[in-house]
Amino acid sequence: MRKVLSLARTHARALGTADGDSAPKLPPDNDVMARAQRVGCVAEEEEKEQKKEGRMQCEENALKWLLFVLLLAASCTPVGPAAPHGPEGGDGGWQVFSSAADSAGGCVCTVVTPQNAVCSPDARSKQVRHLLDKVQNMSRSIEDLERRSRHDIGVVEKMEAELRDLEDKFKGVEAGHESSRARQYQDMKAKMEELRPLIPLLEAYKADALLVRRFKEEAANVTVALAQLHERATPVDYRDLHERVAGLEERLRACMQRLACGKLTRIAEPVTVKTSGSRFGSWMTDPLAPPGDDRVWYMDGYHNNRFVREYESLRAFMSTDNFTSHRLPHPWSGTGQVVLNGSLYFNKFQSHTLIKFDLKSSLISRSRQLDFAGYNNMYHYSWGGHSDIDLMVDEGGLWAVYATNQNAGNIVLSRLDPDSLRVLRSWTTNHPKRSAGEAFMVCGTLYVTNGYSGATKVYYAFATNTSTYEYIDVPLANAYGHISMLDYNPRDRALYAWNNGRQLLYNVTLYHIIQ
Repeated sequence: MRKVLSLARTHARALGTADGDSAPKLPPDNDVMARAQRVGCVAEEEEKEQKKEGRMQCEENALKWLLFVLLLAASCTPVGPAAPHGPEGGDGGWQVFSSAADSAGGCVCTVVTPQNAVCSPDARSKQVRHLLDKVQNMSRSIEDLERRSRHDIGVVEKMEAELRDLEDKFKGVEAGHESSRARQYQDMKAKMEELRPLIPLLEAYKADALLVRRFKEEAANVTVALAQLHERATPVDYRDLHERVAGLEERLRACMQRLACGKLTRIAEPVTVKTSGSRFGSWMTDPLAPPGDDRVWYMDGYHNNRFVREYESLRAFMSTDNFTSHRLPHPWSGTGQVVLNGSLYFNKFQSHTLIKFDLKSSLISRSRQLDFAGYNNMYHYSWGGHSDIDLMVDEGGLWAVYATNQNAGNIVLSRLDPDSLRVLRSWTTNHPKRSAGEAFMVCGTLYVTNGYSGATKVYYAFATNTSTYEYIDVPLANAYGHISMLDYNPRDRALYAWNNGRQLLYNVTLYHIIQ
């Protein structure tokens, strides 16, 4: 406006100079001002019109960005739990979407996308790696199952041949038996009637052994598909593979319960592997370690210690003192530690906190409190030693044995998620925790010993599949008089024990009940 008025006055002075001394015929000053105002208003209207067009263009661009964001969000269908929004959610959601005009009238549109979006290559790779780890763990279990089934199938086929041969002989006797042998014939017939139902059961066992081989092929196919998923992944591909892995895992677990499991009927005489350490401690191998990896993990004492020894093999553990030492961030409590799939699980000293410690990175990957569990020698085994919480592994996964006030100090058994340490399901028993010498899990059944010193036996069994218990009598040779650790390894099908400064192994016999 000021600029337009100044131009008008300059123009008036120029006219006066051109006409010399004659009086200039200029419009009055008010007219000049009015004309200048009209010129300024036109300019201002043009400027407003330009800004209006700029805003319309900005809104149009903003709408385009909004449509793009919606399309992008639709194409990045989340898999797994959704990220939280708001302050607690961090950068998990679409946090900012705005548009504004800059000083020149241009449109400025702002979109802040999730940093950890599931469609990003890093997040996708992490999900694929998680699935791949699961499949590799299952592959190792399948190989173990196949090794057992190859051994057992030979026995089954031999038994089947003998049964069929016996049946053929019986048919011959049946066709031409003499009356003088009627009683013998009737005895043979009754025995044959008992054995005949075993033949279809043996056929079913062979079919199960074939199923194990199919599991192995399916796991190999899924592994190949997961490797390719890094290159060309879509949410549909991931969901499909996730469902395949979950289905395979469920069927494999059911197959292992049927083929690899049974009722504990015998514990062999112990083999003394080594004499070392104090009176109390624990030692173990990883049941999910890959083939050829038989590292030994050794933890001396039951409290106020943070150092875990790693021996490169069982042979090295037996013959040398060469080891690698891992320092834990917290001391452990008791002797109920386990190593599973490369991680050490232990109870933090003077707490009911469970810790998952990655032995490769030497970092805590997860910790969680075991709600209501007694600790600090509240509900220990009969030998004491801060053994309130005992972690163990069997064919079904990771377990915790402990006691609570709510269950009157009796044993509570919980199956845990090995990734999150979340309790998946719990069972309450009627057995007092303080009266148990030691305990271990085999095939979903908790076995409890009657003591830790002197004549020892396994005398109590609680089956989780039926939520029932029974009293049994399976002798346990207590070679050195003080058992402070007893754990089952499903890969070796053996019990690991720590007995008065000796590290022992017991082979076990599982009886398959055929109904």
